[in-house]
Amino acid sequence: MQTIQTCLAENRVILDPVSWETFNQLLQELGDKRSQRLAYSQGTIEIMTPLGEHEHNNRFIERLIYAIIDELELEVKSFGSLTLKADSQKKGVEPDSCFYIKNEFQVRNKQNIDVNIDPVPDLVLEIDITSSSLDKFVIYGALGVSEIWRYNGKVLRVSLWNAENKFYERSDYSRVFSWLKVDDLSAFIKQCLRDGETKTLRDFRRWVQCQSNNSTFL
Repeated sequence: MQTIQTCLAENRVILDPVSWETFNQLLQELGDKRSQRLAYSQGTIEIMTPLGEHEHNNRFIERLIYAIIDELELEVKSFGSLTLKADSQKKGVEPDSCFYIKNEFQVRNKQNIDVNIDPVPDLVLEIDITSSSLDKFVIYGALGVSEIWRYNGKVLRVSLWNAENKFYERSDYSRVFSWLKVDDLSAFIKQCLRDGETKTLRDFRRWVQCQSNNSTFL
């Protein structure tokens, strides 16, 4: 069965049922130089093609993250839409962006990541303006990803993995940046459409500097 959903932010194609072997074959055949993001869980593949609104928000939120890292003089290793697969559980996903920050030193010299043996990213970003029919939180939980930022076109939300109870909990604050109330970023995302990215990023950097003068970082 195949259904196609079209909107202004992203196109989604759902294929079901599909074997894990077919999913891996599809990844190999599509290669790395593509815009589509794939996810797989319980015999279902979602193929998402990002459009303008999706990609703009993804890139701008990435720039906010880099601005925080730069202002705090942290190290980061980013892998974009890195394919994350838990072979033992037959689940896989490609986030819009992902970052190693606390565990950057463990992957600093790596150009290729296999999360079956390497650490998973500390932070993943998902732009999900049209609700995905595939529950990616189940996939990220199987992988053990600690923190997910999800932007729905209006607000940015953070979910933290509770390893003891095995589920994601909504949180007002980031785990990677423990001082950061993620809801505060939504205003800057909206501002960039009004004032432009360059001015908004300057304002955002000043805001981060102000927070650093009043908070204990990491």
